[in-house]
This record gives sequence, structure tokens and C-alpha cells, in this order.
Amino acid sequence: MTYKNLFSKAEIKGNTFHNRFIVAPMTRISAEQDGCVNETMSKYYERFAKGGFGAIISEGIYLDESYSQGYDDQPGLVREEHVQEWKKIVDVVHNHKSLMIAQLMHAGGQSQGNAYTNETIAPSDIPPKGEQLGFYGGSGPFQTPRAMSVQDIKQVKDAFVQSAVRAKEAGFDGVEIHGANGYLLDQFLTDYMNHRTDQYGGSKENRLRIVIEIIEDIREAVGADFMVGIRISQIKVADPNHKWGEGESEAEYIFSQLGESSLDYIHVTDGDATAPAFGQNTKTLAQAAKEFGKLPVIANGSLGDPQKAETILEEHQADFVSIGTSALANPDLPNRVKKGIGLNEFEFEKILLPQAKVKELELQMEIIQ
Repeated sequence: MTYKNLFSKAEIKGNTFHNRFIVAPMTRISAEQDGCVNETMSKYYERFAKGGFGAIISEGIYLDESYSQGYDDQPGLVREEHVQEWKKIVDVVHNHKSLMIAQLMHAGGQSQGNAYTNETIAPSDIPPKGEQLGFYGGSGPFQTPRAMSVQDIKQVKDAFVQSAVRAKEAGFDGVEIHGANGYLLDQFLTDYMNHRTDQYGGSKENRLRIVIEIIEDIREAVGADFMVGIRISQIKVADPNHKWGEGESEAEYIFSQLGESSLDYIHVTDGDATAPAFGQNTKTLAQAAKEFGKLPVIANGSLGDPQKAETILEEHQADFVSIGTSALANPDLPNRVKKGIGLNEFEFEKILLPQAKVKELELQMEIIQ
């Protein structure tokens, strides 16, 4: 099959994607202890660019030397040294004609490893459900975070802005604000984790406020021509079955507000991007984002099958697909699909363990070019 939609070009904010395949952001905990990226990570990202992906979204990058880091050996974008080391990776990716987007992340109460503090912060002093992820180096329940002050909120907004500016300096083609998967901004959006009584809590309008403010602050800092997106989900690392309390009507509010902001795209993730997101016979999350947000949409969730990915584009539920575990098993997935070569199955124990670090096994995979 030709998969004409998957292999068509697209453009966002002057950036040309040579196809609709994007590598999803995936935590790999392979940076140095000080947050610097390294040669192993450079090889990891280069494989995807060689393998034909139109764009790569980085793993979540922490923002400051206080509360944003979520995992030990997570990369940062805080200091000039971080900027210069990331620039090397971005240049490598660009050499293979792929775009690269920096995902900016604050872990909030879902942090399970931080080189700068043992304390966590969140909208309210409510720990995330479930337990820390063992394959990312954690164990046991999440600690109870400290409820953020208004000054903490200001500091977080400033950290997002400064990291976005550094990403632009490092040569990234854009930034993606991590508002999904139970991390800090998602904690503000989640009714059971946000019991605030000020302008950042209570109503869905207030719970979305910090997200909109960060979007506009970043836009002002990076200028009109730099790509800015956001990742949104209902599901969380520690609560994979969570749904928004008001269902599709809440989705309509969230996505319409994002669509009216200065964002350039919305990236949604679900367990299965083609499944109803709000109950039987409802829209998928991508469909809701597309219809209510009216911006380019990246869909994520079990889309490694090219026919499934082609269909979601053909039905205009999304404009791009982001590939996670299938990309780990097939760093050259677009090139394999284009040449009719079969795909490798994803094997969790073989590829993700131990502790999710990038391994030599992955780097030794032969890449179809």
C-alpha cells in the first residue's frame, strides 16, 4: 500500500514535515546526573531521523534546578551547558532532514527522582494514585507533595518560559508543553488532585488557567514564528483509567480554549487513539481535539500499525501520528512501511528494561534507510 496520507508533506509555522510520522516523547533516563545529554542519547535520536520519521519529540526535559525534575538521569534545559549539548543532538537530527521538538515537563507531585530536592510540589497536598514506576527507578507510593503557593506558580511559569527560550537557542524547531499523563499541569486540570480555592482551582476555567498563561507567556518570549504545541491526555502514569469528570463537554471546553490560544498544535494521547474517549459511542480524544480545537492534531496511542494510522488521518481525526513503543522496536518504521518490510514486535522486557535506559541492544539495530 502507498499510505498516501502518512507519506504526504505538511507544514506547521513554516516547518515542513516530510511525512506525518512523529516519534512520541518517551522517558529513557539516559542523561548524565547533571542533566546533560550525551553521546548515547545522540545515537538514540539519530536512529529515528535516519529511519525516516518526519519529526521527533524529545523525552520530557526538566525546567529548573528545584522541583521540575521527575526522574533520576532525566535531561534538563536549565543551564548554558545543557543548551550546547542539546544543540549537538538537534544538529544530528537536522542533518537527516527531520524536525526536532523539545518537550518541556514539570513532574510536580508525580516526581520520583530529583537531584535538587527531596520535596515535591503540586496544586494541592494530594499524592498521585498508584505507585512509582519501577522501570524508571522508583518504588513504593508517591510522597505527599507540598501545596503550591502563588509564588511557586509564578516560578513554574517562569521556568517554562526560560526553558522554551533555551530550546530555541539550542536550535529546536519548536517546543511542546507537557500537560498530560499526570504531571504538574495535568494535576491542575484534574479535579481530584486540585482542591485549590484561588484562581487556579475549583472550576474547569480556573484549573485550565495556568496552562493558558504558560502558553501565552512562552509565545511572548519566543516570538510569533516559533512552533509551540501542547500534549494533553485524560490518562495518567499512575491512573491509566482516568476520565474527565464532565466527559465530552469538558473536552469541548479544554480544546476550544487551547484552540483560541496562540498554540500551533495539540498532541493527544490515549491507550488506543481510535477508541471512544468518553464512553460508548463518543468521540475519540483526537476527534474531540480536532473538532473543538480547530488546530493541527497529533494522535498517539497504539498507532504502530500503518493501516490504523492511515485510517485516522484519512478520517480527518488527526493530522499526524506519534509512535512510541513501535518506534522503539522499529526506529526505521517509516522507511520499513514505505519499502514494504515487516515490522518488529515490541518486547517490553527486551527493549524497556532494565530501568528504561537506552541500551546498546537498541543502538545496534540495523536501520533501513
